[in-house]
Amino acid sequence: MLSRRKAAVALGLAAALTVSGCAVGGGAGASDGTVTLHMVESLTNPARTAVLKTLIGQFEKQNPKIKVDLISPPTEQADQKIQQMLQSGSGIDALEVRDTTVAPWRTNGWLYDMSKELKNWSGWNDLTGNAVKYAKDDKGRTYYIPYGFYGLSLYYRTDLVSAAGFKKPPASWDELLTQATAIQDPAKRRYGYAFRGGTAADTNAVAVIESYVADKIDRENGFKLTNGKTIFSAPEALTALNTYFKVFKKASPPSSVAWGYPEMVEGFSNGSTAFLLQDPEVIATVGQSTTITKKQWTTAPLLTGPSGKAVQPVATAGWGTAASSKHKAETAKLIEFLSEGQASLTFDKKNSLVPILKGAADDSFYKTGPWASYLTMTENPDKYLTVVQPRDSSWWTEWTQKSDADVQSVLLGKMTAKQLLAGWNTYWTEKWKSQ
Repeated sequence: MLSRRKAAVALGLAAALTVSGCAVGGGAGASDGTVTLHMVESLTNPARTAVLKTLIGQFEKQNPKIKVDLISPPTEQADQKIQQMLQSGSGIDALEVRDTTVAPWRTNGWLYDMSKELKNWSGWNDLTGNAVKYAKDDKGRTYYIPYGFYGLSLYYRTDLVSAAGFKKPPASWDELLTQATAIQDPAKRRYGYAFRGGTAADTNAVAVIESYVADKIDRENGFKLTNGKTIFSAPEALTALNTYFKVFKKASPPSSVAWGYPEMVEGFSNGSTAFLLQDPEVIATVGQSTTITKKQWTTAPLLTGPSGKAVQPVATAGWGTAASSKHKAETAKLIEFLSEGQASLTFDKKNSLVPILKGAADDSFYKTGPWASYLTMTENPDKYLTVVQPRDSSWWTEWTQKSDADVQSVLLGKMTAKQLLAGWNTYWTEKWKSQ
């Protein structure tokens, strides 16, 4: 999702991680009883790290016998670095766990079930139903507490949409194709859509398909239809991808064949693209940009398919405890602090995340500006359906690598959309049979 660090920084931080891991052995206890916890984040960026350090400082003031060493590896290498630290069995206490990493890390025995430590935590009562649902697996185990949720919305340049003669943003994928094509003017270096052709290209492709099969989708498994077959087997899936790839051919920069998160956001911010499909964290990123003003952009609800419905794949991440930690009680205390009250709300606001606290829905922050589209989707659950994707599958990493490569092959003309769907249908059908 996010990739923003340079090689030199990566090298320096990698070295720092190695030294830290060797020196502390998973959280050392000082002679005066002070415990040092080592916490590793995954979705790193400077502004986010600064927020975390501020919150950690507040926690340390409340808990003078607990110190927290925050380790912030470059995003592109973060999960791999965390995995190496988990494998070594030292140098890590608290860590960022994502819905895409929880299954393999849990299967390998690297994550600790915090149920005992969190059993009497009063914060459970303040969490939204979604937050509780993701915090406890089907066996009641807690491997991480979500810090917030990601959800797609359509970012659009109000200036470019208006200049093209449209009074409102597109509501459907067909309307997006129409507006983006009308805005496209390569001679002026102006393009319709910030297409995702690089890392995580599969996410948007799947989102389109899910919206086109909205009336048939299994809400508890967003890759399945209610008849048990994969969404990739539905005739509507081919129609969806044909529309989506037309957006690339007719209304996107040619270079977007390799665009990932940073290029997409930069293209939108600098005015070279009019539309962008992204998570809410981009609200903060674009808001901090010096190349765009508040009057030039906002968001709209997720695009619908032919049935007039859209499907919102729920994605999340949170804080967990390493199985190798020697200070599990103290780590749980840190996670409780970050998951409740003002600390949780601050983290979600500063990082533009859908909050985990029930009371946050009444905060004016989430009712105005770019956040209004999320409120619209929340208030219309029959039109904007939420689904759970099988991100906790042990083969999810394998899937993302395969699906990204397949989307790239279609964009380069090496594979047809029909062939892609046949391959994806076979892949998931066989995986489910093997369970």
